Amino acid sequence: MEKTSSGLEQNVAGALAYALGWITGAVFLLTEPANKFVRFHALQSVIVFGSLSLLWFVTLSIPFLGWFFALVILPPLSLILWLLLMFKAYQGERFKVPFAGEIADQQEPAP
Repeated sequence: MEKTSSGLEQNVAGALAYALGWITGAVFLLTEPANKFVRFHALQSVIVFGSLSLLWFVTLSIPFLGWFFALVILPPLSLILWLLLMFKAYQGERFKVPFAGEIADQQEPAP
């Protein structure tokens, strides 16, 4: 595996981009602009977990059915996605979540 500018192997950095959801994704987007693998996973993390966070806040504002969705459906979905994406990144795969993965895949590293 290739090393990143921070000295981590790119599969480890890719997995860590998901560690704290969109927060670590944003950190790796800023600190690893030249590594396409890490950048892909960081951007996908920001899109996926940023969207899930926003959806969670929106559904909490809807009484009863929204609360059920925010408290019963979203947490297990987020956990499954988090574990799957970290595992796939650690294996060195560019696993794409529908929509978010396509957007992340189209981005080129900054010059």
